[in-house]
Amino acid sequence: QVQLVESGGGLVQAGGSLRLSCAATGRTFSNYHMGWFRQTPGKEREFVAAISWRGSSTYYVDSVKGRFTISRDNAKNTVYLQMNNLEPEDTAVYYCAADQYRLVRMSPDYWGQGTQVTVSS
Repeated sequence: QVQLVESGGGLVQAGGSLRLSCAATGRTFSNYHMGWFRQTPGKEREFVAAISWRGSSTYYVDSVKGRFTISRDNAKNTVYLQMNNLEPEDTAVYYCAADQYRLVRMSPDYWGQGTQVTVSS
């Protein structure tokens, strides 16, 4: 089992920044590719970004490229999502996820509880 706990969400004006954190406990963190997803009411959960076991590879949905950066610190068992130049369309609940085998087209084995990000115009 891997437990994931997100933090760092909140309310920010358009153009502002937030950094989300996801702390992992349980099995060896460095054995898992990590990702961030987001969901708004009435819509399916959407992939946002992913990072490989050791952080050497990253992937992003086109809508956040150049604005969001995913990173990880395996010594701290934590993955981050730095979000800059936020837009109202980024408003969602953001979920941290862990997938032991898949980096592209993740099908996570574990999910966090989510953290709300609200961007006002």
